[in-house]
Amino acid sequence: MAQHGHHHVASSQKALMLEMKSLQEEPVEGFKITLVDESDLYNWEVAIFGPPNTHYEGGYFKARIKFPIDYPYSPPAFRFLTKMWHPNIYENGDVCISILHPPVDDPQSGELPSERWNPTQNVRTILLSVISLLNEPNTFSPANVDASVMYRKWRDSKGKDREYAEIIRKQVLATKADAERDGVKVPTTLAEYCVRTRAPPTDEGSNLFYDDYYDDEDLEDEEENEDGDCCYDEDDSGTEES
Repeated sequence: MAQHGHHHVASSQKALMLEMKSLQEEPVEGFKITLVDESDLYNWEVAIFGPPNTHYEGGYFKARIKFPIDYPYSPPAFRFLTKMWHPNIYENGDVCISILHPPVDDPQSGELPSERWNPTQNVRTILLSVISLLNEPNTFSPANVDASVMYRKWRDSKGKDREYAEIIRKQVLATKADAERDGVKVPTTLAEYCVRTRAPPTDEGSNLFYDDYYDDEDLEDEEENEDGDCCYDEDDSGTEES
């Protein structure tokens, strides 16, 4: 039994080291990843920069990803440390999203097992799902009912009901102190947000921001997520501009 547990630790540590290396070499736009403690691969700190032209523009949001010993066979937990007002984020900061739910058959949830976590997912697909969730909440099964009601009022009024947007704007302003304390410059333009820390490939014809950014497998993962995550709901995508 102990040997079986040791195997899990060895394989999960290897998987996490490879993922951390990949994310440092090719970061996901709008995210900065570090280890909470250099000696612990199972706890990651995430800094999330609010995407330009959204309610979250200029925001600096902190989160933690906690990985289980048997990762990637079980999903990690994703919790915001920064106070977030959002239909799919619980008051304690836990994110409610299909991709982070274990792949069990649970008819009550309204989710298919195929929409949930599987070992081909990774931190990159989680981060892409979280940023999509911020921009396009799912009000079908909200974690924060009050935020969901308020979001729907904002969306259905085509932005005339400002209460939802104003609460987020205040939260964004409150994060400026955190950014200053951490010595972080928050991107406010699309060019700053999209910039990559890794040197561009030697192929001069490539587009710095998009070409070679993902390999085909990552793109397929992202497309699958767009169908499966609870951040996507055809009737409740809320894509109206404010």
